Amino acid sequence: MLELRPNCECCDKDLPPEATDALICTFECTFCADCVQTVLGGTCPNCGGNFSTRPIRPPAMLEKYPASTRRVLKAEGCGPAKAA
Repeated sequence: MLELRPNCECCDKDLPPEATDALICTFECTFCADCVQTVLGGTCPNCGGNFSTRPIRPPAMLEKYPASTRRVLKAEGCGPAKAA
């Protein structure tokens, strides 16, 4: 089950469960579309993977399986993924 994190890990923008600009990587790292495009260049800085639009959980399922309240923020700031 997706965690549905409540914020962008880069700029800390609120990303509620119904946000259409929330993007996730395969590890559920969560960023806003603006940071993915302008800061990260479309690549996750944590795993080096790409992003997909985060699905929107239907209201009935959101009530049964609520979104996470745990905020994740990159303390060191975020920037493009570094080459290995």
